[in-house]
Amino acid sequence: QVQLVESGGGLVQAGGSLRLSCAASGRTFSRFAMGWFRQAPGKEREFVAAISWSGVRTYYATSVKGRFTISRDNAKNTVYLQMNSLKPEDTAVYSCATGEVLDTTALAYDYWGQGTQVTVSS
Repeated sequence: QVQLVESGGGLVQAGGSLRLSCAASGRTFSRFAMGWFRQAPGKEREFVAAISWSGVRTYYATSVKGRFTISRDNAKNTVYLQMNSLKPEDTAVYSCATGEVLDTTALAYDYWGQGTQVTVSS
């Protein structure tokens, strides 16, 4: 059974930083793409970042490019999202997901974590 567990969320002031982690189990982690998505109250889930199985290719949403960095450690079965220069509009529940294909759409990912709350105060 595939399990994804996010951690690292919390409350931070605007301009601050957080690093999210997503620990995976139940699948050969190094063979699959990983993605981060977020959902704010009353809004649709949106793509944030994704990384290929090797870590060579990455995709970012325009809204986070230059501020967020996705990375992975296949030896630790973990993917990270370093978030810098956080803004109040980054407030959302952040979820990681795994899938066979590197993509920016949620439908491409077949397993999801429960999510971690990120709140950015102004």
